[in-house]
Amino acid sequence: MKKYDLIVIGGGVLGTFHAYHGLKNGLKVALLEKNKMPQGATTQNFGQVVPSGMNTKWQAYGRESLKIYKEIQEQFDITARQNGSVYLASNQEEVQLIEELHEINTKNEYASRLLTKNECLNKYPGLRPEYISAGLFFPEEITVEAIQMIHRLQSYMVSQMGLSYFTNQHILSCEETTNGVKAQSASGKIFEANKIIVCNGSEFKSLFPELFKASDLEVTKLQMLQTKSQHNYELLGNILTGWSIRRYEAFSECPSFLEIKAKEERDSLQKKWGVHILFKQSPDGSVIIGDSHEYADVQNIEDLGYRLNMDIDNFMIHEAQKIINLPTYDIQNRWFGMYSQCKTSDIFQENISPNIHVVTGIGGKGMTGSAGFAKENMTRIFNYEYK
Repeated sequence: MKKYDLIVIGGGVLGTFHAYHGLKNGLKVALLEKNKMPQGATTQNFGQVVPSGMNTKWQAYGRESLKIYKEIQEQFDITARQNGSVYLASNQEEVQLIEELHEINTKNEYASRLLTKNECLNKYPGLRPEYISAGLFFPEEITVEAIQMIHRLQSYMVSQMGLSYFTNQHILSCEETTNGVKAQSASGKIFEANKIIVCNGSEFKSLFPELFKASDLEVTKLQMLQTKSQHNYELLGNILTGWSIRRYEAFSECPSFLEIKAKEERDSLQKKWGVHILFKQSPDGSVIIGDSHEYADVQNIEDLGYRLNMDIDNFMIHEAQKIINLPTYDIQNRWFGMYSQCKTSDIFQENISPNIHVVTGIGGKGMTGSAGFAKENMTRIFNYEYK
C-alpha cells in the first residue's frame, strides 16, 4: 500500500490549495473527495477573487492568492481573468467610505484608483446615471468561473504536479497509527499517510461529531441568478455596489463606517435577507447577479430550507435594475450555495491529534483567501521553509 506524506479530505477550494502547497514543497499528496466531483460552496459561489473586500489580515492572504492564481493561469487555463473590481458608490456616505478605503489601501501599497461619476459611466455600459456618484477600482483583482475553476485546477495538479486524486471516497474514519495516520472510506479503501487535514465540513461532522457539535460554526445560504446571454454587451470585472460597500469587512476599518451603519434602516428587506448587489459577466455573455445571506447554526441547517426563495430573487432583480440597465434581465439559471463560517473567529482550526488537523469554516473568504491562507497554514503544520 502506498503511503503519502499528506492526505487532504475535501476537494473544495480550501482542501485543494492545501494539497497544492504540499505538492509545491515536494510532498506526496492524496486528495480525497466524497463525491464524483466537488459540488459544494466552491462551485456554487460568485467566482470573485476580491482581496479589496477583506480586512487587513485576510487581505494579505487574498493578495497572495492573486499571485498564486495568476502563476497557475500562466501555465494552465483555470478561467482566471484580470479585469479588476469596482465598488460603485450611490451616495455621499458611500463616496466617503470608498475615499477612506482608497487611503487605507494606499498605505497598504495595494493598488486602487478613485473614479469619477463620468469615468464610471464610460467604463461600465448601462450603469444608471441616477445611481452612480463615484467608484473605487482595484486593477489587480480577478474573476474565475466557479463551476469550472476547481476542476481545471485539480486536472493541472494531477497532470503536472503528481497529485493522487480519489473521488467517490466518503471517509468514515481517520486515526493515528503506530507509524502515521490512516483513513478508511465507505468503499473499504484504506489510505495511509504521515498527516491528515480535514477540510470538509460534512466529513468533519461525521468523523468528529462531538467536536463538531461544540463548535461555533454556522451555515450561510446564498442565492444567485444568471441572465441569458447579453448579446454585444460587455461588462468587465467584478461589479460591487453600494450595499457591498456597507457590508464588506474592509470598509469596517474606515473611520466613518460605524457612524454610517448606525443610520441604516434596520427593518429593510435588504437587511432581512442580507442582500448586496453584485454583477459579473461570464464568458458566454450572461451576467451573474446576487447575492443574499441567510444564517442558521450548523445543527439547524434544515431551517434554511432546500428551495429558492423567489421573493429574494425578485427583490435582487428589482434592485439590480436600479443600478445597471442590462440589455436583458431574462433569467436562465437560479441556484443557491451554502458555506460554513465561525461566529467568533475567522476560520475553524483544531488539532485532533499531533497528525490529524481540521481546517474548515472559511466562509465567504474561500475563493479569495484559500490559496494564500493554505500556503501559510501548510508551513505551520509541516514546519518547512516554503519553496
